This record gives sequence, C-alpha cells and structure tokens, in this order.
Amino acid sequence: MARIISIDYGKRRTGIAVTDPLQIIANGLATVSTSQLYRFLVDYMSKEQVERIVIGKPMQPNGKPSENLARVQQFVAQWKKTHPDVPIDYVDERFTSVLAHRAMIDGGLHKKARQDKALVDEISATIILQSYMEGRRNSR
Repeated sequence: MARIISIDYGKRRTGIAVTDPLQIIANGLATVSTSQLYRFLVDYMSKEQVERIVIGKPMQPNGKPSENLARVQQFVAQWKKTHPDVPIDYVDERFTSVLAHRAMIDGGLHKKARQDKALVDEISATIILQSYMEGRRNSR
C-alpha cells in the first residue's frame, strides 16, 4: 500500500503529516515554508509511494470560506496540472489549531513549546489526516 499525506496549508508555513504504508497511523512529518511546499512534496514522493494528498479546507467557524481558501485552491490546481495521478481530497479544517493546542496541553508540553507555531501546524496536519482516515473507516 501507499501512504497518504495531509497538508495544513498556511500563508507562511505548512504542516505536513503522513500515514504509515499500511495507512493505519498518522504521524507528523514536517513543517515547511509554504513557498517550498511543492518542491518538498515532489522530493518526498520521489522516495516514498503516495496514494493521495488530503488538504485542509480553510473555513470560518460559521461555515463560510476563509481568506486562505483561494491560495489553497490555487495550489491544488497547480498540483493537479503536473501530478494528475495523485488525487487531492479536501477535509474541513475548522478548529484543528484549537485541537492541536489541546493535544499539546494534554501531552504535557510546557507553554514555551506550545508557542511553537511550526509544531502546531504539524499537529494540525496530523489531526486533518486522522479525521480523513476515520471518515474512510466509517464509510466502509
């Protein structure tokens, strides 16, 4: 089996998570500069087999699209042009940052560590991926 990658796309930084090859466990992979995201994915996929990409769909709490949605859609369009064989699915990412902070607190991280925005982005990507995997399991 191939891996699934998830992306928490941000203006400056992007959190990335990945499944194991059997698609059982989601783990944080990295946080990269958003300007380097495309190159990072191409490099990663040259080493690992990836079945699909899951990307957080930025929405406001009221369900309306956030200002970052246009950037996400632009990235997705660029990816689909050059890599049509690797599909991209959207997952609602509302509250993933809140959940990431909660996980950090529950995990016993000190305040200074919880202020690391790169770590928050990576954990958010992991939450997006876990949500996607749970949705797939529940639909079977």
